Amino acid sequence: MFNKILIANRGEIALRVICACKELGIRTVAIYSEADRNSLHVRFADEAICIGPPQLSQSYLNIPGVISAAEIANVDAIHPGYGLLSENANFAEVCEKCNIKFIGPTPDIIRLMGEKEKARAAMKKAGVPILPGSDGVIPSEAEAIEWARQVGFPVIVKATAGGGGRGMRIIRSEEELPNLFRAAQSEAAAAFGNGDLYMEKYVERPRHIEFQVLADEHGKVVSLGERECSIQRRHQKLLEESPSTQVTPELRERIGQILCGTLSQIGYTNAGTIEFLMDEKQNLYFIEMNTRIQVEHPVTEMVTDVDLVKSQIMIAAGARMNEVLLGPVVHRGHAIECRINAEHPEKFTPSAGKITTFHPPGGTGVRIDTAAYAEGVIPPYYDSLIAKLVVRGKDRNEAISRMSRALEMFIVEGIYTTIPLHRRILADPDFRAGKIDTTFIERFLAKNGKAKPAA
Repeated sequence: MFNKILIANRGEIALRVICACKELGIRTVAIYSEADRNSLHVRFADEAICIGPPQLSQSYLNIPGVISAAEIANVDAIHPGYGLLSENANFAEVCEKCNIKFIGPTPDIIRLMGEKEKARAAMKKAGVPILPGSDGVIPSEAEAIEWARQVGFPVIVKATAGGGGRGMRIIRSEEELPNLFRAAQSEAAAAFGNGDLYMEKYVERPRHIEFQVLADEHGKVVSLGERECSIQRRHQKLLEESPSTQVTPELRERIGQILCGTLSQIGYTNAGTIEFLMDEKQNLYFIEMNTRIQVEHPVTEMVTDVDLVKSQIMIAAGARMNEVLLGPVVHRGHAIECRINAEHPEKFTPSAGKITTFHPPGGTGVRIDTAAYAEGVIPPYYDSLIAKLVVRGKDRNEAISRMSRALEMFIVEGIYTTIPLHRRILADPDFRAGKIDTTFIERFLAKNGKAKPAA
C-alpha cells in the first residue's frame, strides 16, 4: 500500500479522497491555490502546499507545479479526483516518468477514450451498441452534409476532445448545418485546443444512462450497475439516481458483461464510467467513456456499499479484485443525489461569496459530501458545486420522500443555491412518475418558469 498520496484537486472531491486515505492509513498531501488557503481539504490533509494564484492555469492545471509539489512531499502516488487533470494523458505520463503512481488508467487508455471517435470505433469493434454516425473526424462542411444525408436528420456534431456540452450542436436541417458546424468547431477549438468534430444520429428525448466499472491491474473487470443521469441542464447533470427505472435486470447483466469483456480486452484499469443514451424502445447506445471517478459516484456507493475511492487506491497499489470487493456486488434499495450548486435557482447565475449559515441535514440514509462550512467563502474562480446531497431508501418512493425531507432541512445562507430548484423537481408529478429524459428540465422550467422558489 502507498505511504503518502497527493490529491491533485480541490473542494469536496479532495476531501472525499482524504477520507478514503485516512481509513486506509495513508498520509495525504493537499495542494491549494491562494484562493483556497482556508479550505477544508487543506485543513484535514496531513500536509498542504500552495501551488499558485487563484487562476486554474497557474495552480491546479499547472502540471510542473503539481509535480514539483509531489516531489517535494515525496509522495508515492497522485489521485487526480474528477475534472482538472483527471483525464489529462500528458499528466498521467509525466507521473509515470517521475515514478509517481497515477491513480487511474494508463496514459494510452486515457488518450484512446478521450478521443471520442476512436472510443466509438473501439466499442463498435467489441460489440458495444453505438449510434449511427461518422467513422471518424469530419473535416469539412461538405462531408458533414453528406454524412447527415446518410444518417438522416436530426444529427448532432460533437467535439472529439469535448465534454460538458461544449463543441456540441444539434442540427435539424441541411440549411442550418453550415453555421452550426462552424460554431461547434470554433467553440471546440477555444475550449479544448482542438476543433475536430464527429457526427451521430440525434435521439429525440433520450435518457442518459451510465455504467460504473472497476478494473484491477490483473485483467479483472467488474460492473457495478447503472446510474440514471437524465435530469440535466445544458448537458450539465443536476440530479442522478440508481438504479434506473428503465433498466431491467436482464439488460443490466447483458450490458455489464459486454463492457467487462471489452474493457478487459483493451487493458483498462481502475475506475471508469461508460455513458449511454437510451431511446424510447430501451435501446442503449454508447456515447463516451470517462476514465476517472465521477461526480455522482456516491449514488453507486449507496446502493452497492462499495467504496469506489478506496477501491481506486487499492487497485492502483496492485490489489486484485477479490481483495477489493470481497464478494459479489449486491444492489440494495434506491439512491438519489442532488448536486447543490452556488447558483441562483431560477436564473442559474453563479453566486460566489461568504456562507453565513450552513446547516446540513442528517438522519437515516442521508449522506452529504461537501467542503463548505459556515463563514467559508465560495470563490468565483471555480466550479459552482458546493455539496452533493445523497439519500438511500428501500425503494424509489422512499428515496424521493427522504430527499425531499433532507432538502427542506438543508440551510445555506449568505449565497444563493439550487436547493429550491431541487425541491421543486422532487415535487414534480412527472419526476415522481419516472417520466424523465434529457429534455425534462427544459419542459419543467417552461411549465414552472414563473414559480417561486420553495420557502
